Order: sequence, then C-alpha cells, then structure tokens
Amino acid sequence: MENLKNIWKPELYRIQMEAPQPKPIICDHCPDRPVFYGKEYHGVMGHKEAVLLLEDEPNGAFLIRKGNDHNEFYTLTWKFNDRIIHYKLYYDGTHYIKDKRYETIYDLIADGLIICHMELKAHHILEMINLQTSYTESPYVTLNRKKLNTLTKIHQTSRSASPAVIKKDDIESFGLNKKMNFDLTPTIEDAPYFKYSKNHNFKVHTFKGLNWCELCANFLWGFTAQGVKCEDCGFIAHSKCSERVPNHCLPDLKKLRGVFGIDLTTLLNAHSSTLPFVVRKCVNEIETRGLDQEGIYRVSGFADEIEALKMAFDRDGEATDLSVYSNINVVAGTLKLYLRLLPVPLITYDVHPKLISAIQLKTSMVQISMLRECLDNLPPAHFNCLQYMVQHLYKVSQHAELNKMSAHNLSTVFAPTLVATPPAITDLSFEIRALQAIIENCPQIYYVCK
Repeated sequence: MENLKNIWKPELYRIQMEAPQPKPIICDHCPDRPVFYGKEYHGVMGHKEAVLLLEDEPNGAFLIRKGNDHNEFYTLTWKFNDRIIHYKLYYDGTHYIKDKRYETIYDLIADGLIICHMELKAHHILEMINLQTSYTESPYVTLNRKKLNTLTKIHQTSRSASPAVIKKDDIESFGLNKKMNFDLTPTIEDAPYFKYSKNHNFKVHTFKGLNWCELCANFLWGFTAQGVKCEDCGFIAHSKCSERVPNHCLPDLKKLRGVFGIDLTTLLNAHSSTLPFVVRKCVNEIETRGLDQEGIYRVSGFADEIEALKMAFDRDGEATDLSVYSNINVVAGTLKLYLRLLPVPLITYDVHPKLISAIQLKTSMVQISMLRECLDNLPPAHFNCLQYMVQHLYKVSQHAELNKMSAHNLSTVFAPTLVATPPAITDLSFEIRALQAIIENCPQIYYVCK
C-alpha cells in the first residue's frame, strides 16, 4: 500500500487557492442597468474613469461598463497582477468573453481570475504535465488495478473463442455470475489491463467540488468546464491529458469506482451525507473490538486483506460486513488507507500554517483556543470528519495502558495522514505536537467528546 501514499499532486490546488477573489466595485445609482447585471454595472464610462476607480483596489476588483451607447458589447474592466485590463463582454442568455459560457457574471469573473492566476503562477507545472504522464502509473490504474485485471479478462473471454484464465476469487469478489463458463485454473496474472480496446466517450464536464485528473494526478483547476469525463466508464481527465489516454474504456468499471481517492466534500455531496461511511463503519468496528488491541493503528494488517476490504467497500458500500475480518488491524489499516488517499487531507493546506503557529504559543490555554479557531476554518466536510476521528482517537488513547497507544503515539502515526504538509517539509515534529494537543484536549476543543 505504500505506493499509494503520494498518489495525488496538490500543487495546482494550492496555487488556485491563492488566486484573487472577485470584488465588484458598486454603483448604487444607474438607471439604465440591464436586467442581467447587478450593481457592478456603471453605465457609460470611459476607460480612464474606470482605471481611476480601480487603481487603488486589490487584485480581483472589477466593474462592468459600456464604452459608449453605440457599442454592441459591454466592457469588463478588472485589476489583475497590479494591472488594469479591459475585455469585450457579451450576453446572449449566458455571459461570455470567448468560447466558455457562464450562467452568472460572478462565475465568469471567478473563473477568469483563476485562469489568469494559473497561467501566471503555474505555467511550469502545466508544461510538465504533458511530459510526465504514464498511463500504467496513473491513479486510474494504480487504484483500480485488480478491478481492471478482472474486468479486462471478462471482456476478453466474451470476445474470444479461447477463454482467458480468471481466478474464482476475482469473480466472487465482484459479485459476477458464477455460472459463466470461465477457466478457473490457477495462473500468474500477465497484466492484461491495457489490452481491451474501446474508445473513451469524453465530454467536457463541469465538476462539483474538487477533482483530480486520473491520468496525471494533478488538480482539475478552474471554476467551470475544468476537464472531461468519459460518459461510459467515468474516467476523469484534463482535456489535454484525455488526448493521451489509451483506447481502454471499461464501461463496467463505472459501477465499481467506489469511494477511495475521492475528494471528501465531493463524495459527501454525492451521498447526501455528513460523514464517509468508510470512516464511520471502521471506527465503530474498532471501538467494538479493538480498543484493547496492543499497537492498534501502529501494527499493520495484511496488505491483501486490506485490499479485499477496500474492494468490498467500493462494491457493497454501507452493506460491507466488517465482522468477517477477524484481524482488527486490517480494519484499522483500511481506515488509514482511506484517509491517506484523500486528495486534500482532513487538515487542509490553508489551515496548516495556522496550526503550526498555534502550537508554538507558550501557554496551553492559549494553544487550545487558537487550535479551536484554526479548526473552525476547515470546510464543513473536513471539520465534521476530523472531529469524528479526533474523538475516536481520544477514546483510543484512554485505553493506552492496554493498547500502548498514547496520544503522542497516535499523533505520530496519523500526522502524515491527517495534516496537509507542503512537500518541502520533512520534519513533522510540529504537526505531531499539534495533533497530539488536539487529541489530548479533545473535550475542550470540541466541548463534548463521545
């Protein structure tokens, strides 16, 4: 499982988070304002007057005007990179400057600022994406290797007079028809997962929440139409990356993509939930029969059983039966794997520096207050899941005499997984101290601990 540790690349996400935010310059009195604009519209205004209004404003400030009454277009004037820039702006039921269309003017401004910021600050990464993309090492193949193996063999069998060799366990693990005529003779797998050829059915897609390209592992940046998605198998990619994806569409995999490696907010919105069922079910199982297990979370479970439980969660969802895994370390290992594969860890990149500042304060009372304030800045999905995990780890630490897992030991295990740390940082001593303080002071930070 170690090769999954750093599967997602957060650099583009961090850069996007630094993009200027739209700030409309308000005009309260404009009698000829079109119905499709708000108070950001200033009527007929020359570019010099617009520049005067924006020159002392922060980057991201904007207004909409008309150069003169005879123009068939409007003008967007905004400040970016400390420069005032003017664009021709059109409306025909949607707002647009070039090809991309937007339902609201705010969407257009927000997306435009992100695009310009990425072109300015991330051009080196965007150039490297085209040079450093390996399909066989992509997240799509890495996360779904066993599923791809199984489904590809099944497709080959259905298209060939000579049946492919498929293991009985593979068929049963997917809930496939056990009466199908497969040769079940044991064999060594020969990596067949890129032999099945079918063109992907890619369509431009606007993604809700955060998503990453399954070919290059980089963030799908932007506010709308961030990339493409195969309507048959669900493969997600940048538009440019999709041009280099092999003809390897497996429509059946769409039903088996599961929950691992998906942004937390995106997943919970899709399931209309406040907590991932993987986390809830694993925590409940560990609290039922693992609190007195020596080395819980430190001792590794068997990798093949962790993979089997991961696949069971992907296949069966809430109905997954954890009681069949007698080794509780397998359940603990699966929970750690789920958290490790989140593209954005529970304690996010923008909260990380505030966390480090808080833990360096001198008195514990001030530390607790500042740590609580830091955690309040997390997105709701991250806040709720982290609270659930910290309350669980606090309960585990209360049995340290039996399980030998103190708050310090637990924070040492979980800090690399729960805290989003920039790649340049290799010494996690501050992160460990911060997480230890959060666990030890759980009742004070979260007020009521279960």
